[in-house]
Amino acid sequence: MGRTDSLAKLAFAYGVHLARRRLSRPRSQLDDLFDTYATDGIRVLQPAERERHPHLVGCINCGLCALAAGRIGQTRLPDLASSYMRLYARLGEASSDIEGDAPDLEAAASACPVGVPLVEVAAIVRRMTAG
Repeated sequence: MGRTDSLAKLAFAYGVHLARRRLSRPRSQLDDLFDTYATDGIRVLQPAERERHPHLVGCINCGLCALAAGRIGQTRLPDLASSYMRLYARLGEASSDIEGDAPDLEAAASACPVGVPLVEVAAIVRRMTAG
């Protein structure tokens, strides 16, 4: 009798749960998500950046851009194209690599075999690391 009673209580509780889900308006969890990751420096992509995202993430880390730009700073330029979307802790390093004695990102982008627009990527990295 104990097992049957427990299963009946579980079925009742699940029925109440399903009824509440159908009757109540779903609450957006997006603000909670943003608050959770804000301390890590993760920022939201703008709609235009989100639309361009597939073109910005094709880096294969070959290093040709670093050779064409003639600069290797704290962060290798190939890491610039992928750091903003994978390694959020390296955003600061990536942004310092495009500040100061700036590499020739136009030349670097023209040498890219997969056509990553490094100027756009650098702009996103600057925006995302701006405090």
